[in-house]
Amino acid sequence: MISAPTGAQRPIGHTSVVDSPLRRPVEAFLAEFTPVLVGLVADSGKVDASKLPGDVALEAFNLAAAFVDADGRHTDEELAAFVEVFASRFDTVAAAASPAALRAAGLLAGRRTFLDAPPPLFTVLIGADLHAGTDAAWRYYLAAVDIAHAVFALDATPSHGELTAIERFRSLLLRAMDDAGVRRPGGPRPAPVPATAGTAAATAAPTAAAVEPSEPALPLEELLAELDGLVGLAPVKAEVKLVTNLLRVEKLRTERELPVVEHSRHLVFTGNPGTGKTTVARLLAQIYRTLGVVEKGQLVESDRSGLVAGYVGQTATKVRDVFLSAVGGVLLIDEAYALVRGQGGDFGHEAIDTIVKLMEDHRDDVVLIAAGYPGEMAEFLDANPGLRSRFPKTIFFDDYSDDELLVIFDGMAAKNHYTPTVDARTAVLAYVSAQPRDRGFGNARVVRNLFEAAVSAQASRVVELAEVSDEALVTLEAADIPTP
Repeated sequence: MISAPTGAQRPIGHTSVVDSPLRRPVEAFLAEFTPVLVGLVADSGKVDASKLPGDVALEAFNLAAAFVDADGRHTDEELAAFVEVFASRFDTVAAAASPAALRAAGLLAGRRTFLDAPPPLFTVLIGADLHAGTDAAWRYYLAAVDIAHAVFALDATPSHGELTAIERFRSLLLRAMDDAGVRRPGGPRPAPVPATAGTAAATAAPTAAAVEPSEPALPLEELLAELDGLVGLAPVKAEVKLVTNLLRVEKLRTERELPVVEHSRHLVFTGNPGTGKTTVARLLAQIYRTLGVVEKGQLVESDRSGLVAGYVGQTATKVRDVFLSAVGGVLLIDEAYALVRGQGGDFGHEAIDTIVKLMEDHRDDVVLIAAGYPGEMAEFLDANPGLRSRFPKTIFFDDYSDDELLVIFDGMAAKNHYTPTVDARTAVLAYVSAQPRDRGFGNARVVRNLFEAAVSAQASRVVELAEVSDEALVTLEAADIPTP
């Protein structure tokens, strides 16, 4: 545990200094957990009294100090806010009455290590929750994340080190709760089955995910839990969380009427088919809605056939219609590179030129995601001088491993109320292992085809049985799995 700052601690209370963006979450943390700690001390039978932290203010100090130190920069804005909030509570901070003095004293140097393990109060709250069925650890998690975002919102742009630090800390706390068996609202959900051939993304006409603007936006933690529940995709999840944390910090600055550095929110997704690009895009659309980036959060999907017409003058109209259907949400253009490869005529380039213009006209109410193979997407971005600068981030979706494909098969089976035997799962693993991992490998689409073939084979086998039990109707055996 990080030691307390030297010097006497002052009574907890508000001060007369100008309110800092950091003050609100710190005061909320103190108001939330001071009575909780008092209650634990009064009833030490709930927890090991020897593990109780000395003071909630010290815990808030350590959290804020660790987040200030997350990237080692210790900017004037961060240190000034830290002094404003904690000078009334700790003499050592009061003695360093300016950012320069606080920096010279080195009071926050090395404090980031506080984020390397579950904090003391959080650990105690997990034990109390297990004893009493309360949700104090979950409330601590939310309050600590609020402090982190408040610290990072002090600078005009949070650093990459800060954004990754908060995600590591977030994962650390959630994992500790899950490992202890403590319930957390909103997650984790069962992993959604990745989109496969035959879904909306594969159709010619643009389609939109069903979204009712009148319905409330989903809680961010619920959406992040669903993201965490996806099979594999660890680098993709990390990138999405970086984007999410950046948006949360920018939202805080906007709410406080602080300047925000403008940047494009459009994305490029690259990777083979069936790697979950549509699923992640749909989650991103909902995350953007929850954070106020877009109003509705619908996902509209299209491709070359939905954007390019066969006659002069019609392409711009088709593109405009698709684009306008995505206003307030996200437009996903699958195989976007195909727009560069029209045969006879330049209608594909006309579509790209129209897209660039509409991206500018609707820069605040449409997020565009262009998807396709890595090499070809570079060709797409070079097709118009205004494209590459509008797509600052590319997220790569790697192929699933054999074990991950088996988990996806299990998910499809469970969703459709089938139970594969151990031998059937071994046969599935043998099948996916034998598939060549070349360009265009279908990933989850291969598994979808395999699952449908297995169900068909199982039906043919079952109808030949003299007596059919309920168990036989839902069991997939090794004989039902096609051989590679």
